Amino acid sequence: MTATAAARDERAMPKGRDLYVVLGALMLAMLLAALDQTIVSTALPTIVSELGGLNHLSWVVTAYLLSSTASTPLWGKLGDQYGRKRLFQASIVIFLIGSALCGLAQDMTQLIVFRALQGLGGGGLMVLAVAIVGDVVPPRERGRYQGLFGAVFGVASVCGPLLGGWFVDNLTWRWVFYINLPIGVVALAVIAAVLHATGERERHRIDYLGTLLIVGWAVGLVLTATWGGTRYAWASAPIIGLAAGSVALIGVWLLVERRAAEPIMPPALLRHPVFALGAAISFAVGFAMFGALTFLPIFLQVVHGVSPTLSGVYLLPMMLGMLLSSIGSGQLITRFGRYKIYPMVGTPIIALALYLCSALDENSTTLSMSLRFALLGFGLGLVMQVLVIAVQNAVSYQDLGSATSGVTFFRQIGGSFGVAVFGSIFSNQLAGHVADLARVLPPGFDPAAVQGNPRLLDRYPVAVKDAVLHAYAQSIDSVFFWAVPVAAARVRADLVPARGPAAGDSADARLRGGLRRGADRPVVKA
Repeated sequence: MTATAAARDERAMPKGRDLYVVLGALMLAMLLAALDQTIVSTALPTIVSELGGLNHLSWVVTAYLLSSTASTPLWGKLGDQYGRKRLFQASIVIFLIGSALCGLAQDMTQLIVFRALQGLGGGGLMVLAVAIVGDVVPPRERGRYQGLFGAVFGVASVCGPLLGGWFVDNLTWRWVFYINLPIGVVALAVIAAVLHATGERERHRIDYLGTLLIVGWAVGLVLTATWGGTRYAWASAPIIGLAAGSVALIGVWLLVERRAAEPIMPPALLRHPVFALGAAISFAVGFAMFGALTFLPIFLQVVHGVSPTLSGVYLLPMMLGMLLSSIGSGQLITRFGRYKIYPMVGTPIIALALYLCSALDENSTTLSMSLRFALLGFGLGLVMQVLVIAVQNAVSYQDLGSATSGVTFFRQIGGSFGVAVFGSIFSNQLAGHVADLARVLPPGFDPAAVQGNPRLLDRYPVAVKDAVLHAYAQSIDSVFFWAVPVAAARVRADLVPARGPAAGDSADARLRGGLRRGADRPVVKA
């Protein structure tokens, strides 16, 4: 990039009030995408009771995660090639269309299909919002602002279930999706008015084959996790075939990416130590976070008998913990320039919190649950956005979108795996506990139906109710227990940022390459 182009880009960066307006619109758009990963959870029992299809319950969440995951790398790469503003606007429009259709769904199949469309737009919202921060904020300030974006996840993690519960109790579950429309329109208008379009008018070669392959193996892996142990036995031909096919597609994809003119995820990026480790930790965090958030409302509504709205209130400590650690770690990174300590501390905290959650039961007090939820949120806030900061400051500006989308992609695919695997574990555990209770249950009683309507238990004797609630508590506890080893990923000592640009590089390269002042001081250090 020439010095003239660099100077032009720096002048185009919004400043002062315009910068805060842009960041506000980006956070609003990201809030939409983050909410739709959690807002549906508290409404699921009501949705199932109205539309039916209990066997497909997990797909309401998985379809969104899978679609957003598969599209994330493409959004990131296209943003690097053609500029991010127009693509960001397109992703908002797709997301809003999907939201409107979800609210109009008449059966579970329609809802799942429309959730997939919504996820397609949501994938663009997530990755492009974070990548645009890299466009409009110098590296030395990214810690402060990325911490705010991490706080958005904290707000969504609790406001999602809370809003979902309130809509179910006071309006209808369809407002879980309709609420996106006015918020999305505001974000769209602000982005159109304030954010400057960037990107040069050049012809690029889109990596269609690489995109199809990455979608293929991502879908294959999630289907393996979703169907294994539920629809098919783990050792059955369909599951073995899906797993083997996914691994084969990964191998072909890696070969294709090495030869592609403009690969969707450059091979050099995959070999980058900071990116590789960041992607691995993002997978673990996504696995733990999305899996836990899917089953915590079910635990609260079924086992403790709280309303959908109150189940969101019970999760407020998680939001407070995430807000505190995300904003605090961002401020400290901006001030001291060091980031490695946060994921090193955060991942063991997440594992400990999940282990403590695995000991919850129907007799757990509100204080006991709140402390566990707060600890889980605190650990998540220490890890999530710190990884984005590390990766953005370690790669070249030309790969900023691909790197950001890569970290988001692995977090999303981890979330898809988490929901699918946890759902399989929960179903198997519940089936086993119900079999043990067969002799005390009334004829024709289906304990699985309690998940769709917890009030069914009020019709039966106290002994039956207590037995079923205990079975649910034990089954959900197993979910958290098996999440512990996944969340216990540790950060290696070699998590260090790439060397910054040389002293002769342009001002733009020094700014975006991660230098705080001069040419020899990286904005973030191990």
